[in-house]
Amino acid sequence: MNQQHYDALVIGQGPAGCSAALYLCRAGLCVAVVGKRDSALHGAEKIENYYGLAQPLSGLALSDIGRGQCRTLGAELLEDEVLSLDWLEDGHFTAALASGTVLQAPAALLATGKAKTAPAIEGLPGLVGKGVSYCAVCDGFLYRGRSVAVLGGGAYAKHEMEALLPLAGKVTLLTHGAEPEFALPETVTLFREPLLRLQGEDTLQTAVLSDGSELPLNGLFVAMGSASAGDLAVKLGIRLEKNAIPVNAKQETALPGLYAAGDCTGSFAQIAFAVAEGAKAALAMTPYIRKAKHQRQPA
Repeated sequence: MNQQHYDALVIGQGPAGCSAALYLCRAGLCVAVVGKRDSALHGAEKIENYYGLAQPLSGLALSDIGRGQCRTLGAELLEDEVLSLDWLEDGHFTAALASGTVLQAPAALLATGKAKTAPAIEGLPGLVGKGVSYCAVCDGFLYRGRSVAVLGGGAYAKHEMEALLPLAGKVTLLTHGAEPEFALPETVTLFREPLLRLQGEDTLQTAVLSDGSELPLNGLFVAMGSASAGDLAVKLGIRLEKNAIPVNAKQETALPGLYAAGDCTGSFAQIAFAVAEGAKAALAMTPYIRKAKHQRQPA
């Protein structure tokens, strides 16, 4: 296992994450900025309302400038997907990446943009917490020996599936119309047909697919796309508020050493707000990290 140690982990390469990385690097800290080059900013055709732009820029161009600044100041930008973020008893965070690399640091910043909304599947919203879950690590133990399914087909779905295999009696993968991006163990059943609706009154009972087939299920774990900031926060015990990560004025979450900035906190979806929150988070993280490093030094 390739394990790498840093002073700070920044998850997300958008304006909030890169802004934080700039301040952390200027403070002389070793920083990893993890994410894919797919920030919501890239969808902006022309940006004219951001301070300092002599000419309008596309979101992609502005993003590339920000990423270049991070590299120039010494941040390590990793084009990878974070599958899980865990907190260790010694106060450090570990991030498992799709590439197999594990990153470790005393502080982490969640800045992956707005938490994704649930897929539009009939019956799903009313069964959240009644058989529908977004966290296999959190809730998998509740389904020991029972029949469960994972909804998704990428690296994140693979990670959730692997967490369930030692616990559940039967695991099914529902790719919702897509091809799976990984090889399945022989014990896992695959259905490619889109999921139309979930049925059950007090608890989940059945999943109905587009071809009319019905699958008896005790649990469904939603893992479409990549793990969002909200997904990672929930796995660490953070309770979301209106699908956003609650933070204080310093961008601190309820877990020491964990910070959040940008759209995932529920702030206005504007570059200026994301950059400001990233800067505030970094200014709060810096003394926290220095104190944590000092405490670990031998007497």
